[in-house]
Amino acid sequence: MNPQVSNIIIMLVMMQISRRIDMEDETNILYIRIAYVASIAIAYVVYQYTRSKVVAKNDLTTLKYVEQTSPFSAEALEKSQKEKFNVTTVRDYDLKELDSAIKSIYTGVLMMGFMHFYMGYVNPLFMQSISPVKSALEHNVVKIHLFNKPAVGDLKRPFVAPSLFGGSAKNSTPAEAVEKAEKAGNGGAGIKAE
Repeated sequence: MNPQVSNIIIMLVMMQISRRIDMEDETNILYIRIAYVASIAIAYVVYQYTRSKVVAKNDLTTLKYVEQTSPFSAEALEKSQKEKFNVTTVRDYDLKELDSAIKSIYTGVLMMGFMHFYMGYVNPLFMQSISPVKSALEHNVVKIHLFNKPAVGDLKRPFVAPSLFGGSAKNSTPAEAVEKAEKAGNGGAGIKAE
């Protein structure tokens, strides 16, 4: 099942469950906080354990890909470029993906902390008590290194974000795009225009 579709289904189920829980009861609030913190801790441990597996494997295979930059990023505004050519190793790419996932945990904790402690909302904390673990277990690097799935199809590096309605979004790294970027010299290590 597509992770984004399963997220919607889980949120709908969690909404139905939350209607049956008294969100004013201090005991329930304590249990919701414990569940959320446990979920964050489990996700963090999964990412760190995967990181140790990536480092131990030390796959130094060269990986070349064209990265699509956001049209609103400072880099795209300054350079007026939508694509950036990258040369890295599989190990470094996987570590970069894990770092990004861990940063998303921190962002979620800050947002939930603000909503719960400053604004006093309990329901969003309850709704997000499953998401960190689910996201960690569905992460491509975790699937490859923890569950020993082969890096083919959707797990082929560089990873492509799945679309909402199944399948994958357009692959941004065809061989022609990499060759064109190599010749143009759009970033990368030691790449020069011909």
